[in-house]
Amino acid sequence: MKESLITLARDALGSLRDLLPIVLVISAFQLFVFREPVTGLGSIAIGALFVVAGLTFFIFGLRLALFPVGESLADALAKKGSVFWLVFFAFLLGFGTTIAEPALIAIAAEAAKVAADAGAIATTDEAKGGYALGLRLTVAVAVGAALVLGVMRILANWSLPLLIIGGYCLVVLLTTIAPKEIIGVAYDSGGVTTSTVTVPLVTALGVGLASALKGRNPMTDGFGLIAFASLTPILFVLTYGIVQQWV
Repeated sequence: MKESLITLARDALGSLRDLLPIVLVISAFQLFVFREPVTGLGSIAIGALFVVAGLTFFIFGLRLALFPVGESLADALAKKGSVFWLVFFAFLLGFGTTIAEPALIAIAAEAAKVAADAGAIATTDEAKGGYALGLRLTVAVAVGAALVLGVMRILANWSLPLLIIGGYCLVVLLTTIAPKEIIGVAYDSGGVTTSTVTVPLVTALGVGLASALKGRNPMTDGFGLIAFASLTPILFVLTYGIVQQWV
């Protein structure tokens, strides 16, 4: 209990340290650039305290629960010796943490609206809803496939730089033939998938798996899954746009 309180206090100090530059920048612009009086100082102070508390408990929760869970599951599956269950778990982890991502839901809805305004799809709510759902499913499957690829890379000791370079070469190729309306959405999809829940779980999975396998270094082999989770959605969404264009 005492160690947990000490860790929580350290996380609180770390949150304050991380937020301090933002506060200083905003204060400097308010005082020296805009030169306007600050209104609602009480509300701002209360909001800042909530932000610090939220960040502190979030980081503490990650260290207390999500990281150990990801590492223990990866370790158990690796010791079980079943590649199928390990790969299946990786896919479900990527798919499940992405399909309900609020940022993805928002960008999919906006993309459907823009596609309807551009005449790419019908302007009905049904058409826009189907387009948005298809986009979300595409990104979720892409992240699931990314984790499968990342796990296979750790198991087979494939070269991370070669896979990333090859993937972005495919991105450039697909960008040249994809419809203009989907290109920006595709590139942004790589960012919205790396959420505050996905990143810790995926990182813990990679580190835990690399730690459980003989001959693997957690530092050099355990990381890299997030790179795949950012790359594959771009590929999948560009392909989704090309297929939509043909339908």
